Amino acid sequence: MEENINNGVEEQESENHEPTSVPVLNTSIPSGEQTVWADVASLLDSACNDLQDGELIHGDNFNLFAAMSALEIMDPKMDSGIVCRYYSVDEAIEDGAAPIPLSLNKTVDVHCMIDIMDHMLSCEATWHKGHSLAQTIFSCIYLLRPDRTSSHALLHSYCTVIRSTCNAVISAVSDSRTHEEEDLFTITSGLPLKRDGDEKCLSMLNVIEETISRQLHACKAPSHKKRSIEDIEPLQTNLDLEEGYCKAVLCRLRFRKHFYHVLVCLRRPQGRGLELARKHIASCLVELDSILKTEEFLRANNRNGMWEDGMESEDSTTASGCQPIGFDSTLNSRLSAPTPPRAIKVFCWKKAVEYFQKLLHDLDIVCSHPIDPLHEGALRFVVEFQKLQPDLVARSHLQLLLVQDGKLFGRDPIFTMICKAAAVPELAKNNDIQKNESFVHLCQLAITLLKILCTNAAWQRRQLGKVLQDWRIIHMQLEIALRKEFEESSSTSLDENLCMKIYKNILNWVEEQTYWIAFRFLILGFELELYAPSEYCMVYWYIYVILIKLGEKMHLRMITNSETAKRKGKKKRESMKDVAREPAIPPAVLLLQCQIYLAEGLTLMISALRNEHGVFQCRGPFNSEQERFIQHFELLQKACIPDHVSYYTFRDYTAHSQLDTLIMCNYFKEAQRIAKELRGSFVNDKNKLTELRHIEQVAEHNGIALNLCLGC
Repeated sequence: MEENINNGVEEQESENHEPTSVPVLNTSIPSGEQTVWADVASLLDSACNDLQDGELIHGDNFNLFAAMSALEIMDPKMDSGIVCRYYSVDEAIEDGAAPIPLSLNKTVDVHCMIDIMDHMLSCEATWHKGHSLAQTIFSCIYLLRPDRTSSHALLHSYCTVIRSTCNAVISAVSDSRTHEEEDLFTITSGLPLKRDGDEKCLSMLNVIEETISRQLHACKAPSHKKRSIEDIEPLQTNLDLEEGYCKAVLCRLRFRKHFYHVLVCLRRPQGRGLELARKHIASCLVELDSILKTEEFLRANNRNGMWEDGMESEDSTTASGCQPIGFDSTLNSRLSAPTPPRAIKVFCWKKAVEYFQKLLHDLDIVCSHPIDPLHEGALRFVVEFQKLQPDLVARSHLQLLLVQDGKLFGRDPIFTMICKAAAVPELAKNNDIQKNESFVHLCQLAITLLKILCTNAAWQRRQLGKVLQDWRIIHMQLEIALRKEFEESSSTSLDENLCMKIYKNILNWVEEQTYWIAFRFLILGFELELYAPSEYCMVYWYIYVILIKLGEKMHLRMITNSETAKRKGKKKRESMKDVAREPAIPPAVLLLQCQIYLAEGLTLMISALRNEHGVFQCRGPFNSEQERFIQHFELLQKACIPDHVSYYTFRDYTAHSQLDTLIMCNYFKEAQRIAKELRGSFVNDKNKLTELRHIEQVAEHNGIALNLCLGC
């Protein structure tokens, strides 16, 4: 049939009804009055030659979406049934895939239990990195049938705390709504995540821990070999291995206990559990180190007496190197529709331990952040925290700490925070002005901004681009609302001067935030490698114009804050002394000035190299330079950030750049000079000092590059 179709041969009759000398077709589609076979090979060849990229030949009833969504039978990547070993949990249990007890030999039983613990840790780390719960943790058959484990106290308590931990993590990620970036994370697929009695997981774990601790103390006693079995029953039968197995089980149980405590403490309102969470984090890290130290013992006493076939040490999901019993990663693919059909590779055991070590360090940083009611401090902390590239779980808990019940850290209303940041007079905070619809919307935008900054870099940049226009719109709405409030000030409790202060301060703060968001949007493009070298010139130029506007608004806000602070209960003579001591420009603004010099210097140097040497040109058969400009800055242009800026402004600014004129006003030297002078202003701020050192290095390297270009 296949050969006949490919050849496109049809049996035809001549005028005298005698058959031609061609092979008879053996086909299920016979020829007849309404069916004629024809050779289409030449037609297909012509079509292949004429088709362009992206074109498709199809019939009228063809649906591309349906074709792409179709299930391809017998394809291991598409057909979930073809890769399954078992068709149901009961079948797997009947086949002995998840025995209870794990072994009749108690030593082997304990060893198998440790393997289950280790593989579960690997599955948990794999789940945290974005794979589905059904293919990772709940690939454990013991978790799918929780009633079966009740006769095995150690296994039962461990499975219970695993379920409770999963619930705590899913709750945190769902409440923070950061899981939109990893959609599979919170899909439970109807798995038995909750069970009556799971809330007692810690008490169950404590009982088991206490029992094994007594067994460990007993075996370490000088006379432990003479101790009767009836006194304290050992964990397993080989007394020479008792201490090693007790230590291996204990450190794994204690890690589970402390990690669950960490998750619970982090969810306490207003950051009340942060100090306790840090203590449990320290304990978790100690137990992880102890877990790593048990590898040598477990491998030396491998229950099979040899390495698993085909399992290298680097790929092993257990410390012993044994394949764990009671797991089937393909079982849920057949039983649960939302489970992806493709098999996944679970993290190796050492990589899983490293993941949890990093997660705990990230959570420790979250806990160590002071409960600072300042909006600027919260933004700066989140940006610095993102440089550590934290994973979803850590970022979710950071967001839940920052925003609780619509308040910063669950304590300070967002409106109060905005008033403090914008130096709005105290009287305005107690006034009904905060009930204005525009102010309510502004508070929502401030909360949304904090939440966006806690997402991953790609999702963050996408959302920042979208929210820019909202900030621009709220600026216009506030302008209208505050003008109306000013006009009606005679009939309210606010006087005319107070309305003017609110008008200026709030609007300036909103503009400053808008330009900060735009700057963050552009910087994330470098982190995500979205810019080609030929596009650096326009990107640095746009950063330059944004930073100028941001510097103006920041300087104005700081001057206002300084004037407000001077009025509060200070004698005039003392106030004059303070003015004499204060620098003309605040250090934060000077730091921004360094960045402005770098951006302007890089823009002019690259444009000069383009003009004089023809490098960094936007060449290619696709987009022109103007089209690339629009593609990169379309969201900024739609929001008019900043006003009166377009591709033609950029082109005119860079059209006449030359290297010899650039050296006369060496922006890199200026940036380097200011950065060195600012060191004393940020002695107690490690992040700022690191940023200053980085600015000095960039300025120095580009200054050298500029001199080399002039020498060419």
